[in-house]
Amino acid sequence: MNGNENIYDKTNSNSPFRGLGGNSMSHKERFLATINNQAVDRPASWLGLPVPSAQQGLYDFFNVKSVDELKRVLNDDIYPIEVPYNYPPSNHIACAFKFAKVSHDDKPDERTLTVPGFFEDIEDPADVDLFPWPDPALYLDVEESKKLAQAVDPDYVRMGVMWSAHFQDACAAFGMEKALMVMLMNPEMFTAVIDRITEFYLKANELFYEATKGYLDAVLIGNDFGSQCNLMVDPDTLRALVFPGTKKIIDQAKSYGLKVIHHSCGSIFPIIGDLIEMGVDVIHPIQALASEMDAPHLKAHFEGKTAFCGGVDAQHLLVNGTPEQVSQKVMELKEIFPTGLIISPSHEAILPDIPPANIKALFDAVKFKNV
Repeated sequence: MNGNENIYDKTNSNSPFRGLGGNSMSHKERFLATINNQAVDRPASWLGLPVPSAQQGLYDFFNVKSVDELKRVLNDDIYPIEVPYNYPPSNHIACAFKFAKVSHDDKPDERTLTVPGFFEDIEDPADVDLFPWPDPALYLDVEESKKLAQAVDPDYVRMGVMWSAHFQDACAAFGMEKALMVMLMNPEMFTAVIDRITEFYLKANELFYEATKGYLDAVLIGNDFGSQCNLMVDPDTLRALVFPGTKKIIDQAKSYGLKVIHHSCGSIFPIIGDLIEMGVDVIHPIQALASEMDAPHLKAHFEGKTAFCGGVDAQHLLVNGTPEQVSQKVMELKEIFPTGLIISPSHEAILPDIPPANIKALFDAVKFKNV
């Protein structure tokens, strides 16, 4: 893979993409064709979200000075737009609720769901309003939202990073262990809390969608439902207590004409069908080493029924592998999913333990055809 002869070539009569060319599609065209399981010049790709401590290393390696320059060098397809939410100390909508009973760092990459939560000892659903529920209109900057969306080149897939993690927030509201018990022993109490959280996100998302109307193409939402080996909660309980809110959040995004990318780490194979039925367009991040989440297994069960994003293992391969191994994995994924898979690390966060050379190998391999 070190010569121009390996690049997609629209003049190559043997190429299954003849007539499309190596970069003949726009970022948006490539994304839409990929998620619709249609022919593409190459699979769509997404870098993910480099954490602040990883950004400078990427800038130095690729000799760039900004995220915009980095995305141009990589020829990435998706441009994430974070919701401007001014609520200290995190100033991040994923940390909008201060449920913890003990002091801990309240930052997007340092949160914990395991500390005791505000509702730990509350059993009556009528007491749900004892918590000081925030009003997103006080903290979400609608003017800045519009400016951020307008600033992105419309050739990119402009993706609002909404999260709207109503299940994870509900777990934090009680403390993780207590929340799982409440789901089984006092579902009315759990429902009262998760419904209020869902209402918050529906209002926050509406503010953002209205502000960015005409400048947004997709949204990233989701909750972590899986562990490495299985779901954390059985499917029927999720269907009864969690998915009603998920459906409302999905339907709201769809009403604005947006494609919905749903995130969940871990092994979530038993509920992929549910996500499809609820209208999800892309399932992210297909955690490569989690049980039943390998690409061949997913293709066998869901080819043509939905699209996926991820697949390049970020637990071991991207951290400890060589660029050659990363390249080989990407080529394998392209053989399995010539379309229908947005190739990306199998976790949205790019951490500083991932060598930039492996990121380069990932994107170089995306652009080259298998031989």
